[in-house]
Amino acid sequence: MTASPDLGTTRLASPDLLRSVFRQHAAGVAVITAGGPRPVGFTATSLTSVAAEPPLISFGVGTGSSSWPVVANADHVGVHILGEHQQELAATFARSGADRFAPPTSWRTGPEGVPVLDGVLAWMVCRVVARVPAGDHRIVIAEAVVGDPAGGGRPLLYHQGRFTALRD
Repeated sequence: MTASPDLGTTRLASPDLLRSVFRQHAAGVAVITAGGPRPVGFTATSLTSVAAEPPLISFGVGTGSSSWPVVANADHVGVHILGEHQQELAATFARSGADRFAPPTSWRTGPEGVPVLDGVLAWMVCRVVARVPAGDHRIVIAEAVVGDPAGGGRPLLYHQGRFTALRD
């Protein structure tokens, strides 16, 4: 196999290479929540639909995050798809040390005691079925139990290290 002249500068695998490559990948933005002694939540761009039957999703969560101890023991989690108008909400749930559920965050206790955010494009409450070790993260696999896909608007995206919107 010969190198193609349009490959540019190749680099050996590293955390920096992974981050650099994935800055090129536009991803939808979600917030994952869980109830517990105190509600927790975090912004996730790793949300994936895994299977339709049964309806399974997955997402990654760092084991060093402040949310992990609650998610590690939660039977159910909330999955919220954010709209392009919710950049501040995404930033709040991404910010370390922030009181994510304080005003202006609007939320309520939903099914199974899971915090449900108001004004999102769609949300689901999911039953956790597995937590798979993956480096310094866990991949959480969960089955959808109940939800509402009826929020209107366009999705919020994450690309090149910032929140952005679709362009026509």
